[in-house]
Order: sequence, then structure tokens, then C-alpha cells
Amino acid sequence: MGTHVDPPVHFIEGGRTLDQIPVSEMLLPLVILDISERVAADADATPTLDDVARWEVRNGRIPEKCFVALRTDWYKRWPDTDRFYNRSADGVAHTPGWSREVLEHLFTERGITAVGHEQIDTDPGLATSAGSYALEHYVLSLDRWQIELMNNLDKVPETGALIMASWPKAKGGSGFPARVVAIHR
Repeated sequence: MGTHVDPPVHFIEGGRTLDQIPVSEMLLPLVILDISERVAADADATPTLDDVARWEVRNGRIPEKCFVALRTDWYKRWPDTDRFYNRSADGVAHTPGWSREVLEHLFTERGITAVGHEQIDTDPGLATSAGSYALEHYVLSLDRWQIELMNNLDKVPETGALIMASWPKAKGGSGFPARVVAIHR
């Protein structure tokens, strides 16, 4: 369900490394924030606070100390790298990603532990094409971690599942392939 973990040290000097993330953060309640319909119409789509509000109307308040995964169905473009990176003729990537307002809300107002997404980066393609990884820096600067390149989020309910993320305890590791599994009925 995910292929790469980024701990804080990935972007933040002195941040926690892989071996410093406790096992208690590796099994968490899973929330799926689904914007896949909007992404199908606009590859540059990002989540909004309205998306979070609608999720909470259906499911209740997003719980503290959970993992929030952004479902875009982008993983279905793999292994076709042209479709996955979705670059226009001028080389700009048109891929979905997180928005600052939603990340701030989730971390500061809801107290979540980590995030994940189906794309290769936290930031949308328009930002990474301009050389900005500000959203990834933001997440990691909060001493949080993330999983990139998630898949099969469309097969998991938007609430009620657990996520188990594991990786080798590489001393001082700044990132590593991860094995991520959703546990649900």
C-alpha cells in the first residue's frame, strides 16, 4: 500500500531518523481523504478544507494520532511513467498533491501523526516543477513522517481501518522503502 517512508531528517537537519520513530507510530487508525473524482477532471487538484468538512460530516471528527492518506487514484497510472509524471510540453508536471491549508488543519487542529499519498511528492506537480517542496518540508518540520507512492487506497474504507507501516530500523536513515498494509474487515 506504500513504498517509501520519509522521516523528519529527510528534509530537516537534526530531525528524527528512521530508527527514532517508535513502533507506537507504525500502527495507527487510517483515514482516507478521497479527492479522486476531482483529480480525474483536473490533474492539478489538491484537497480543500471543504473536503475535510464533508469527510467529518460523514464520519465524525478526524481522530488524533491517526494517519491520513490522500486518495487520488494516481497510482493507477503506474508503471506508465509518462502518465505518472504527466508533464506538459513545457516540462511542467501536472500531478495532484496536498494543500498547505489542509495539512496545517490536520496537524494543528486534529493532531494527526502522519500523512501519505499516491504521488511521488507531497507537493503538487506545479510546485515541484518550480523547485518547491515546501509542503514536504512543512510536514517533516513538525517532526512528523509520511509515506509516498501509496496504492490501492480505493480498496480501503474511508474510516474504520488501521494502517501498519514498517521499515528496517536503519540507524540514522533518512528514508527507506516501506511496507504498508491496511487492516480492515
